[in-house]
Order: sequence, then structure tokens, then C-alpha cells
Amino acid sequence: MEGRYYTDSIFWIEVEKIKPNPYQPRKTFNESALASLAESIRQYGVLQPLVVTRKEIERPGEGLFVEYELISGERRLRASKIAGVSQVPVVIRSHEETDKMKLELAIIENLQREDLNPVDRAKAFQQLVNDFGLKHAEVGKRVGKSREFVSNTLRILALPEYMQEALAGGKISEGHTRPLLMLSDRKEEQAVLFKEVLDKNMTVREAERIARRIAVERARKKDLSPELMTMEKELTETLGTRVTIEKRENGGKLHIDFFSEEDLMNLLNTLRPREVSSAIQENLHTGEDNMKEVQTDMQEKQVDSSDPGTIIKEDEEKSVDDIDTEDLYSIKNFSV
Repeated sequence: MEGRYYTDSIFWIEVEKIKPNPYQPRKTFNESALASLAESIRQYGVLQPLVVTRKEIERPGEGLFVEYELISGERRLRASKIAGVSQVPVVIRSHEETDKMKLELAIIENLQREDLNPVDRAKAFQQLVNDFGLKHAEVGKRVGKSREFVSNTLRILALPEYMQEALAGGKISEGHTRPLLMLSDRKEEQAVLFKEVLDKNMTVREAERIARRIAVERARKKDLSPELMTMEKELTETLGTRVTIEKRENGGKLHIDFFSEEDLMNLLNTLRPREVSSAIQENLHTGEDNMKEVQTDMQEKQVDSSDPGTIIKEDEEKSVDDIDTEDLYSIKNFSV
């Protein structure tokens, strides 16, 4: 009797008798994808059997009871319940198969069918490492990935919980975790960079550039006086973007980050005092008045050679609008 459970024969089992896989690495399921799969099951049925193990449980007063534990196919099981299917096709594996096999099959199926989000994938890898003693290379071999891929994926779990949630929810990409992880030992800077990535829709390359700059600044800040460090922090808070002061022997540089033309215009409006705009407009008007005075003097002095007392008619009719625009903004036309 037991031998039949080692075969790949397909059996039809009631949905309510199938328990979820306790080692299921996927913690969240896309509701719209499940609804789409459920509609497909209504029309065509479950095309690929689920894989389960068979358990016989003795219940007081009920006698021997048989239930099944899912190894792989949880998406199909969930979608079948949504579709209202009473039975699903299954392949029954031996109950003696190890928990490690259940977890491995669940992970491999999920990676092949519908990608796990990076956080769930990392947690599944961690479970293989911690609970079953697998090395990173062994995990990689089982899921068809390199050791480096497994190691880098596991590093995601070093991020704060709220950053992991943003990654799982698609608010940031897996690529954004690299620059954030560069700042693991600088939690305040890490939090600021994370906020900028969200608020400014920052690309991975932009985030990496800032993270590298911060890494270089660790040594640089040792040379900054407390006054300059305070000033740098105040400028960052005032402008709402990263500001760095680079001190040199004579003078230095002030770096202000912006990520779009709109950012730049906002920075200019913040940095530019209102008096500057007014002064520029006033100088422009003063320059125009001076031009008119110069033009009038020239018109009065220019006379026709045949009649010295006659003012040249063309100059008399010439307006300021005919003067070259470049001359209008020449420095000589502005009063001091």
C-alpha cells in the first residue's frame, strides 16, 4: 500500500484536506494574479498537479483521519479555492521525505513560476542556511544561482524593517539596496538617503554616487571643524537636499545635490534673496533710461553735411527697439 505513494500517479483530493506548506517561503501573494489564475482554473481546470505528502492522524472519537500537506503548488491551491473548485489533482510523495526537501521544492517552484519578492527570497535562503545548515554555494546550486547571488540576497536582511517593507512593496528596487547597505554603519545617513530615493524618485546610479561620496566623507569630516560641520548640516536641512563642504588650504568648495531641473529651480529660488531680483530689474530699467539719454545726445550732434543745421531724419526716427539687444545688456549701459 505504501509503495503507491512513491509513484507519480495523479489523485483527486478535496481542497479542504490539503494543509499549506509550513516551509512556504512566499509570505505575500499578488491578489490580481491569483484572481487571473482562478479565472483560468474555472475555464480549463488545474492543468498541473499539486505535490503533497500524506499524513494519517488519529483523532479522539473520530478514529483515523487522513490529511495532506502541501509541498508545492500553493498559488494553484489558493486560486482553486477562489474559483470554488472542490477537488484538485495531486501527486503524493512519501511522508518520509525530509522537511528540507519540502522547503527546497517550494523555493524552486516559486522561483520558476512567479518570482518571489527579494525580501521573501532572502528569508527563504536564510532558512535554508540556518535551519538546514546549507552553505551559500549549496543554496545557489539548488536554486540555480551563483554563490554571490545568494550572499548578496541575504544582505538585504541587514536593512531596517521599514526599508525591507518598501522593497517588498516595490517602492524601491533591489538595486537601491546596494547603496543603502553601503551605509549600514551610518544609520542616520542611511535613513536620509532612503528618504531621498523615495521623495525624489532617485535612480540606482544617483543613489550609489551619493553613498560613495558619503563613504569618502568619513575621512574628510575628520578635517572639518565643528563649526563647518554644523553649517553643513544646517544647509542640508534648509535646502532639503544633500550639501557638502570641501575644505582646502585656501578656500574650498560647496557641493549642492539636485536631481532634476525642477529641483534646481527650487534651489535657486531658495538661495536667491528677493532683493536680488528687484535689483536686477531696477538695473535693467536704469540701463534703458541711460541708453535713451545717450541716443538723444547722438541725434542732436549728428547733422547732414550739406546742411549743418539739419538733424539727420533717420536718427531722429530711430527708436530704442532698433538697438542691438546685446548692447542693451552691455555693462557700459548700467549705472553704478
